[in-house]
Amino acid sequence: MLPRKRASEGEVVVEEEINNNSSNNNTSNSACSAKKVRIGCIAACSGESTVNESDLSFSSGGNNNCNSNSSGNLIAASSMAFGNSNPQEIDEDLHSRQLAVYGRETMRRLFASSVLVSGMRGLGAEIAKNLILAGVKSVTLHDEGNVELWDLSSNFVFSENDIGKNRAAASVSKLQELNNAVLVLSLTTKLTKEQLSNFQAVVFTEISLEKAVEFNDYCHSHQPPIAFIKTEVRGLFGAVFCDFGPEFTVFDVDGEEPHTGIIASVSNDNPALVSCVDDERLEFQDGDLVVFSEVHGMKELNDGKPRKIKNARAYSFTLEEDTTNYGAYEKGGIVTQVKQPKVLNFKPLREALSDPGEFLLSDFSKFDRPPLLHLAFQALDKFISEIGRFPVAGSEDDAQKFISIANNINGNLGDGRLEDVNPKLLQQFAFGARAVLNPMAAMFGGIVGQEVVKACSGKFHPLFQISVFGQKLQKKFEDAQVFVVGSGALGCEFLKNLALMGVSCGGQGKLTVTDDDVIEKSNLSRQFLFRDWNIGQAKSTVAASAAASINPRLNIEALQNRVGAETENVFHDTFWENLSVVINALDNVNARLYVDQRCLYFQKPLLESGTLGAKCNTQMVIPHLTENYGASRDPPEKQAPMCTVHSFPHNIDHCLTWARSEFEGLLEKTPAEVNAYLSNPTEYTNGMRNAGDAQARDNLERVLECLDKEKCETLEDCITWARLKFEDYFANRVKQLAYTFPEDAATSTGAPFWSAPKRFPRPLQFSSSDPSHLQFLMAASILRAETFGIPTPDWVKNPNKLAEVVDRMIVPDFQPKKDAKIVTDEKATSLSTASMDDAVVIDDLIVKLERSRANLQPGFRMKPIQFEKDDDTNYHMDVIAGLANMRARNYSIPEVDKLKAKFIAGRIIPAIATSTAMATGLVCLELYKALDGGHKLEDYRNTFANLALPLFSIAEPVPAKVIKHQDLSWTVWDRWIIKDNPTLRELLDWLREKGLNAYSISCGSCLLYNSMFPRHKDRMDKKVVDLARDVAKMEIPSYRRHIDVVVACEDDDDNDIDIPQVSIYFR
Repeated sequence: MLPRKRASEGEVVVEEEINNNSSNNNTSNSACSAKKVRIGCIAACSGESTVNESDLSFSSGGNNNCNSNSSGNLIAASSMAFGNSNPQEIDEDLHSRQLAVYGRETMRRLFASSVLVSGMRGLGAEIAKNLILAGVKSVTLHDEGNVELWDLSSNFVFSENDIGKNRAAASVSKLQELNNAVLVLSLTTKLTKEQLSNFQAVVFTEISLEKAVEFNDYCHSHQPPIAFIKTEVRGLFGAVFCDFGPEFTVFDVDGEEPHTGIIASVSNDNPALVSCVDDERLEFQDGDLVVFSEVHGMKELNDGKPRKIKNARAYSFTLEEDTTNYGAYEKGGIVTQVKQPKVLNFKPLREALSDPGEFLLSDFSKFDRPPLLHLAFQALDKFISEIGRFPVAGSEDDAQKFISIANNINGNLGDGRLEDVNPKLLQQFAFGARAVLNPMAAMFGGIVGQEVVKACSGKFHPLFQISVFGQKLQKKFEDAQVFVVGSGALGCEFLKNLALMGVSCGGQGKLTVTDDDVIEKSNLSRQFLFRDWNIGQAKSTVAASAAASINPRLNIEALQNRVGAETENVFHDTFWENLSVVINALDNVNARLYVDQRCLYFQKPLLESGTLGAKCNTQMVIPHLTENYGASRDPPEKQAPMCTVHSFPHNIDHCLTWARSEFEGLLEKTPAEVNAYLSNPTEYTNGMRNAGDAQARDNLERVLECLDKEKCETLEDCITWARLKFEDYFANRVKQLAYTFPEDAATSTGAPFWSAPKRFPRPLQFSSSDPSHLQFLMAASILRAETFGIPTPDWVKNPNKLAEVVDRMIVPDFQPKKDAKIVTDEKATSLSTASMDDAVVIDDLIVKLERSRANLQPGFRMKPIQFEKDDDTNYHMDVIAGLANMRARNYSIPEVDKLKAKFIAGRIIPAIATSTAMATGLVCLELYKALDGGHKLEDYRNTFANLALPLFSIAEPVPAKVIKHQDLSWTVWDRWIIKDNPTLRELLDWLREKGLNAYSISCGSCLLYNSMFPRHKDRMDKKVVDLARDVAKMEIPSYRRHIDVVVACEDDDDNDIDIPQVSIYFR
């Protein structure tokens, strides 16, 4: 278990506005090893509970309160088979996306951590959900109160059948379903501070300040310290306080991979100047520590000692070291950043209340809010302790009492007293203090869940700083027509939030969700509406059913269609026109851009969000107010040149890119090409003859190899093939490269050919005693056998028996070719080189193919293998990791394990439940504004957050660009509509009335009208839609009521005017 050195005090303050005019035997030390869980619960509870109405407000400060006076007699009991405390094996199929964020060591620390979550209203449920999905050892749920009707609007695990049951006990079974590897317990009696010693981290969501200070003092002074988190959401306001102890070590501050650079030169100076190749910009900062390796000449730098740098630039930095007497730099070298642990010293809550220190600012337009909200949460605690209840929603008397208490507290703060205590904000706080709003619970559930992970693992930097919705607006929510695109990790969270918010639950409301994907095992660690028995089922169907179980009044329809141009018959004009709002829950840019264009066209609000590991962002796309999603795009990812990947790799990414390409070529594309030939030999060969190029020649050569020289009929043939592939890839090709370009080769300018970033390769000598060599041969031969339909006996998986077979093989010697052509041009897009005699070679290959086909069994077909990264039993990643690591060994590049290879070659996007929960909570807060309507640009907020740092940046959206002409103005959101099926003349006259002279009108790629063409004047009295049919040959579906034309216009001064798209309605 991680030794917990804690850190200083922490308080987050986030604030958003919505303007609306209308246990005595805790067994949490045990490790869980059982798959099936029996949960028994006996609880007796009585007490006073808080009440919720649909009253809200939002922010975050740092003090908490609770009026729960419940007392319970018994705790829930959970029966489970317990294992010992040995490290639990990580299920890489289940946790692959999470492993990409945390790594194995952090996951092992999580697996050894027991956590207490006290308070099982909406916020507690969200935190528990995220921790269970993360895979901690155990989560104990504590609550002394019973489920009430209003709890159902914020806690997704409760149903009407749970009303009257203890909240913790009622939550256990449904939360346990999320992850059977986590022990989920409930505690329903009054909590004592001694019980906290059973946990590595404790989270309180419903607790008075007095009790919180008592518990925090105990946790702070405990050895080792217990991570203490106090958090709450009150309407639209929320707070988080963290105390991880007097000394807490953060092992990895940001979770990013250490930055590296390829050295080009090092000077013999004091201080020394280090220059790197301009292949990629350096990401170093002044003060970073770095280590050097593989430096030739100045070998003193290769001692592994961390060295501090300064004057960091894009491609150089200064080394704080005298290298005057070092050897002269010759060539090569890698410089790598050294990540340093950081020790934080947290203050206890007792001290933080009076001296909160620096607050973590999230919205830079509200600098004054954090201290005021810190005061507001203290005032609420005092109000509850004095009055015995929360302020009543809308009660002016209660609001005035609350403000008076806040002023009294502020007056006693001395030098820390606030000069401006905003009574209006405090009134809003009081009005909504009783409410638990699900989007707020979801957002803070993500933040707090991540803080617990930090406390248990030392991964990432901890937090180290400290309105009323009326019936009219609720009716808008219930009658909303909402389209959720995608039901993966984001989609599951959105559907849960929408169900709890009451969206689309009215007679006129409808929620449509679509996703064409099916559930896989790796989804279960984040997409919490799915269970293991749902694997293979449609995501949207299962998610919709789960959302309906959260709120039976939800009117939801699940579709399995991909949203795109090919499904516009499903998502037709009427569908888009009737929508109230669109929520994207997608994982690729192209789909996002398509939905963005649809929302622009039909002028619908689009709520956009995305996550990448611990980072998340949200973007509000609001008609006529903000820019659209596609208005700004990230630069395209830099692709390595083809010659680098195939002949001159200098990092493991290049090796894995090559390995993935070879896998697909050998095991998918070539077998598919063979089948295409065998299915219709005449048509296939005619196509190759007609093409007559280098690509056709290469295709035929590969097909012929498969059916002739490299044809496999037995498993031994497959092993031979794998052994010869090893020799070809890792010995012969390298020998040929070194022969063509010797180590001392020079370029045409006289510079060394093998200068950075190129690395001179060395051939590998196969050895059956090298486990990595044998593992590659085993995996490659098994997959080769699969493509030929050859059974694979178990002996092939026995290293000793496989080695015996391989050692008997005779591998022919290799002779380098003098005329071998190796592509070195970085701009080249193909490794195939055209030849004058390609046509002759193709004819010869076709003749040989026909002979080989005659020797095949009737009906013979190969089985192409499509790469599947998420099945560790299929040997796909074994082959790719083997190919990549052997190649890395050729070029002296550090190798990676199979898991890291999977992340890179499988292009796995790192993902964790906490950042997903936060993003969707933020979006759903903006949804209130989007559905309410009538808000200004400055009312909306876009967010970028990084839970690793942590960083929360909230800002107004970018406004849409306005174009003006005379007294007209428009933006990208505008679409000009002309109805009543106009003629071309009527369209031109309509534009002329706006001071615009149209000189060109096109539909699709076809020109309907151009003022320069005399014959186009004959079209003036024809209907525009008829011209589209006759001239543009447009086929107009029956569901389409209009066509769109692009019009080029100029004003009376002959200046071009960029006007909106024009829609011609003909029905």
